[in-house]
Amino acid sequence: MLRIVASLFRGMRITLRTFFSKNQTVQYPHEKEAHAPRTRGVIALKEENCTVCMLCARECPAWCIYIEGYKDQGPPRREGGKPRLAQKLDRFDIDYSLCMYCGICVEVCPFDALFWSPEFEYSTAHISDLLHDKNKLGEWMATVPEKPALEIGAEVKKPRGSVGD
Repeated sequence: MLRIVASLFRGMRITLRTFFSKNQTVQYPHEKEAHAPRTRGVIALKEENCTVCMLCARECPAWCIYIEGYKDQGPPRREGGKPRLAQKLDRFDIDYSLCMYCGICVEVCPFDALFWSPEFEYSTAHISDLLHDKNKLGEWMATVPEKPALEIGAEVKKPRGSVGD
C-alpha cells in the first residue's frame, strides 16, 4: 500500500513540474522556428547546368523525375569547325506526391543542376498540383543557401584545363 501511495505522489510531482514549465509548442502559421542552415526542404533545379544526362531519373528509387530533351545544333568550337550537337532540356518535372526526399538525385548529378532548398511550404489542395515543372523548380534556386566554406588546410580543386593537369 505504501508503494502505491509513493508512486502516486511521484507521478503527481512530475505532472506539477511539467504543468508549471514553459510551453514548448510553436504556433506554426503565426510563429516559425529557425531551421538549420542546410535544411532539406524541396529540390531546386538550375536549368542552365542540366545536360539531360538522365542520371537523376535513372537513380531515383521512386521514379518521380520526368525528363525530356532534344538535340540542337550549337555553334562550332573553332572557326570553320563542325557544328556541335548539344542536348537541350525540354521538360523536367518532379512529382512530389511520389518523392521520398532521399536526395539520391542531388548526390548523383555530375553537373550541379539539382540542389536542396530549405523551402518546405508548398502544400496544395489537390495531389495533382504536386507535379512541379522546371519553371517552379527554378524559382526555388533563389532560396538555396551558399555552399559552406572549405575547412582550413583543404585543397581547392583546380578547374579542368588549367596548368599542371
